[in-house]
Amino acid sequence: MNPLIWSTLITSLLASSIITMSSNHWLLAWFGLELNTLSILPATTKHWHPRATEAATKYFLVQTTAATMILLASTTNAWQTGQWAIMHSTPITTLGITMAIMLKLGAAPTHMWYPHILQGVTMNTALLISTWQKLAPLALLYMTHNHLNHTILLALGLLSTTIGGLAGLNQTQTRTIMAFSSIAHLGWLITAIALSPSLTTLTMMMYMTLTTATFMPLATTSKNMLDIGTAWPLSPTTLTASMITLMSLGGLPPLTGFMPKWLILKEMTLTGLPLLATLLLLTTLPSLFFYIRLAYMTMLTIAPATTSSEHKWRTKTTHTKYTAQMIMASMLLLPMTTVLYATT
Repeated sequence: MNPLIWSTLITSLLASSIITMSSNHWLLAWFGLELNTLSILPATTKHWHPRATEAATKYFLVQTTAATMILLASTTNAWQTGQWAIMHSTPITTLGITMAIMLKLGAAPTHMWYPHILQGVTMNTALLISTWQKLAPLALLYMTHNHLNHTILLALGLLSTTIGGLAGLNQTQTRTIMAFSSIAHLGWLITAIALSPSLTTLTMMMYMTLTTATFMPLATTSKNMLDIGTAWPLSPTTLTASMITLMSLGGLPPLTGFMPKWLILKEMTLTGLPLLATLLLLTTLPSLFFYIRLAYMTMLTIAPATTSSEHKWRTKTTHTKYTAQMIMASMLLLPMTTVLYATT
């Protein structure tokens, strides 16, 4: 793709999210969401393939439907209250907007489009959809936090973590597994929004760090579980670090991924929701199972030695210069919990 076109699309993608996050008017927020959708579509079809075209079409239809629901709810709100301010929303309007944002994010029960789209695009585009594309809808949830129905949010959070864990058990494609992992983490994010916005900020930061650290090495080594199993001779260190990152993504202590789950469970216990906290904790077990299955496919079934031949039969892998830093952050940030929690 032409560098000028690519830079224009990236600038438009960044600007659209910033417009939505900084707006106080429903029409401006809707405009930012639509611009955000249109900016990511060329990236999904960069590699011309029928699956990529299908993924772009599905993504466009789903995101446009969600944006239309937001426009309908905001118009109804303006009709009832006489103003377009995001901070002044009626309960019915907030409920409709919550459903629309859940559709945009890919949270259960409106999640079925998400794995299909991630499977049809490249790993780097999947990373962009899984991280940056969630910021603008989450910002709208932040701004309407005082009007949200917290019971519905907690129920959606529990449903997302359950479906994200159970549906990922029988998957073999790496991007599909990461899609259901993202749905499960989205459940924790929605739960955190119902409890504390500042805790949601920390959870989102940790989610983006862990997801980036997982996607970056996998982007050059694997498309399914069997590919991961043959990636050991290329870079044993990278593969080992990637598997430890997967354990962090599952929330195992003493890795960084344990931090947001720990704080959310603490907040739920203090709020008087021990049963819901226990159920959320149990729903992480299926997710942890397929992370451990990935680790088993790589480190436990492959001999811990590189090939003795001078020339490897696979192309040499190339990693970006930030891969090592992201992996280290995904493993070693747990001692910084107090500082990060106080900062956010």
